[in-house]
Amino acid sequence: MPRSTNAVSSRRKRKKILKLAKGFYGSRSKVYTVAKNAVEKSFLYSFSGRKRKKRNFKSLWIQRINAGARQYGKSYSEFMNKLSEKKIKINRKILSYMSMNDPNVFKKMIDEIYSK
Repeated sequence: MPRSTNAVSSRRKRKKILKLAKGFYGSRSKVYTVAKNAVEKSFLYSFSGRKRKKRNFKSLWIQRINAGARQYGKSYSEFMNKLSEKKIKINRKILSYMSMNDPNVFKKMIDEIYSK
C-alpha cells in the first residue's frame, strides 16, 4: 500500500503556528521549527504572566490600603486585623479604591473600626 500524506492538515497546522509567531524576530517568525519552539515558550510566558498579574495587583492594593491607613496612624496589618475581628468582609480591591478615591468614607470606616 502506498504511503499517503495529508498535506492539507499539515499545511494548516504550520500556517497556524506561523500566524501565532507573527511579529517575532528573525527566523522565529519565518522557520516553522524555530517558530514552533518560540510559540510554545510564549504560551508558557503568557500563562505565568497571567498569574503574576494577579500577584502584582494584590500587592498594589495592599500598598494603597497601607498608605491610606497610615494617614490615620494605623498600619495595614492592624487595620486588616481589626476588620477581621469586626467580621467586616471587604476585599482589598474595594478597600484600595476607597482609600484613594473616597478618603472620607475610608476615614469613617477606620473611625468605626477603632471606636469601640
